Amino acid sequence: MNEIHIRRARAGDVEHIVTLIADDRLGSARESLDDFEPYRRAFAEIDADPRQLLAVAEDAGGIVGTLQLTFIPGLSRRGATRALVEAVRVRADRRGAGLGGELMRWAIDEARRRGCALVQLTSDGTRTDAHRFYERLGFTASHKGFKLTL
Repeated sequence: MNEIHIRRARAGDVEHIVTLIADDRLGSARESLDDFEPYRRAFAEIDADPRQLLAVAEDAGGIVGTLQLTFIPGLSRRGATRALVEAVRVRADRRGAGLGGELMRWAIDEARRRGCALVQLTSDGTRTDAHRFYERLGFTASHKGFKLTL
């Protein structure tokens, strides 16, 4: 595997990130690669918020992975901050080679660096391979998630 560099995403990365997000069964039904403008607007909002960190993993072959971290202050757990991990994706030709684990370990280290008490995530109920992946990293399926589409 080539050397991986993980960094904060830049505006010029948006098309690559969206392509990664769209490159699976669920993402392909939700995303559109026809018009990147809504994604650029969303990126500007994410990038301006100090509690958001959109990251990319890159190597000599370009962007090969991404995830978003949101830092959530709260009153529970004695005023703890938690990190929420979203939109973890690895480019199709790089899956299964350890890149996802490297990206997640980076996210966990970043959460520790920022003083978070825990890292949490949700995963679509149909993504059983992803569930095993997160469990191998030490995550436990302690809650049941709910959502309401608006």
